[in-house]
Amino acid sequence: MIKTLNVGLGERSYPIHIGSGILPLLGQSLKAVSFPRRVAVLTNPTVGHLYAAQVLEGLRAADFAATDILIPDGEEYKTLETLQGVFDALIAQGFDRGCGILALGGGVVGDLAGFAAAVYLRGVPFAQVPTTLLAQVDSSVGGKTGVNHRLGKNLIGAFYQPRLVHIDVDTLTTLPEREFRAGLAEVVKYGVIRDADFFAWLEQQGCELLVLKPEALIKAVGISCQIKADIVEVDEKEGGLRAILNYGHTLGHAVELLSGYGSVRHGEAVAMGMVAAAALAADLGLAGDKDRRRIEDLLRALHLPVRLPRHAPEAYLEALMRDKKVKEGSLNLILNRGIGACEVRKVADPARTLLPVLERFQEDLPA
Repeated sequence: MIKTLNVGLGERSYPIHIGSGILPLLGQSLKAVSFPRRVAVLTNPTVGHLYAAQVLEGLRAADFAATDILIPDGEEYKTLETLQGVFDALIAQGFDRGCGILALGGGVVGDLAGFAAAVYLRGVPFAQVPTTLLAQVDSSVGGKTGVNHRLGKNLIGAFYQPRLVHIDVDTLTTLPEREFRAGLAEVVKYGVIRDADFFAWLEQQGCELLVLKPEALIKAVGISCQIKADIVEVDEKEGGLRAILNYGHTLGHAVELLSGYGSVRHGEAVAMGMVAAAALAADLGLAGDKDRRRIEDLLRALHLPVRLPRHAPEAYLEALMRDKKVKEGSLNLILNRGIGACEVRKVADPARTLLPVLERFQEDLPA
């Protein structure tokens, strides 16, 4: 079974194919979008060991000239230095404007590949083949690309849409359990901000996701991608509505920065941030505490952390004020209105508003 969605962006529109066992159909999907025949497959050693040979063989059988480029594995390598290494490899191998870049891996690979494609020779096509749940439901769709800076996450990048997103949920069977569960945080996010029925389905059927039931995975990934596609179609470059996709991310990014990139998974940090955001929403009267408890209970059931790691509140506030969503000293936070809706709330005094939540929702993380 293949589920196909479309991200409608005029000339930059592209399909999202979601299915089980569809990796061998990648060449066919690339041909359908007139992807360049010379392809650089960007991946890391972990994913490359599992899938690079199969992907390269399939592409070559479909008359693509494909070679792989390896980057180190981990969020800590989502840097300008790694990007420079990608450019070195592309130039050394003679990749020109008639080439395309294919991201085979998780969010780090996808973000780096997309940013490389956006700026290499002032722009070449790229495609996403996400192999982690986090990438499948979030980073592979919507065209956000970039790298981290030592002072903040994703501060250097570009909006650059792929030609194709090709999602085989079978790749999730080789994903480490912790990585898979981290991706579930983004799935929960979509239910909280946009779809109460989907949230209720997750409460009832989350166990089917944990055992990697293909039908449940295709449904969860499909609904998540459709919600994101609907939002991106309205607001491609985050001028308004798209900001709601950052629910849980503002505090989550601060967690990643303060903990050291890589020690806390992105999805884990988002889960922590969602619970804190739900608590703040309850404090401000946008939601009830029962909504915060439902969010927390679902995340716990999916084996995700629900408390911020212990750092000085001042350190959190300093990290938050470096966030891209800070404008003229005010911080824009995404807060849920119950379950299934949310709003952007301008916080003019982040210290006073956030301090109670930061004090109540911290704990020492297990070693």
